[in-house]
Amino acid sequence: METLLPLITQLIAGAIGGNLASGALKQMAVNTVARTIAGAVGGIGGGMLLTMFGGEAGLTGLIADGIGGLIGGGILSTIVGAVAAKAR
Repeated sequence: METLLPLITQLIAGAIGGNLASGALKQMAVNTVARTIAGAVGGIGGGMLLTMFGGEAGLTGLIADGIGGLIGGGILSTIVGAVAAKAR
């Protein structure tokens, strides 16, 4: 369970970050399910990148995973929304 907790934190934070970023930018090209999935995938990537580059040195593990997930989910969801808007 100890190895799954960071992954779950990143998934949830990424999904939240993806929906917040898409909502703030008012991207209507992508539906809520796609935003949530893109945010969750971005959350995992963002959390892993933050951990790889030493983000946990100043933060505790779960806080770093949450912050990385929020940022990564927001970025990937924004990219997916921009690409979907261009395709239409």
